[in-house]
Formats: sequence, structure tokens, C-alpha cells
Amino acid sequence: MAWLRKNIGRSHQGVRIVLGLGVAAVGLTVLSGPGAWLLAAAGLVFALTGAVGYCPACAIAGIGSEGRS
Repeated sequence: MAWLRKNIGRSHQGVRIVLGLGVAAVGLTVLSGPGAWLLAAAGLVFALTGAVGYCPACAIAGIGSEGRS
């Protein structure tokens, strides 16, 4: 994914990682059933977009690290 230009800033990345891992932890520890696994997967994807620095949804919406373009 080296060809993807980062479109979220450092602070946004940090928030995504922390919140994503938190949501995944809640999904795996507090909830049960298939919904828990879906919530955990969504949290991990959110954290992954933070770690990589690229968010496809932000790219589609035209939102970059400087705000709306």
C-alpha cells in the first residue's frame, strides 16, 4: 500500500488506534455472540486504518489531513 497517500494526520491516527482497540476489547470481553465478533472486527479495522494512516472512507468523502479539501 505504498502507493496510497496518507490522508489522516498524526493526532487522528492516535485517536483511531486507541478507540479501535478499545472497541475491539469491549467486543471481545463484554459482549457475546456474533455481534461481539463483528464489533471486534470493526474496531480492529478502525485501528488498522489509524496505524496505516489511510482511510478509504475519508478519501471518498474528500477529507484529508488538513480537513475537507
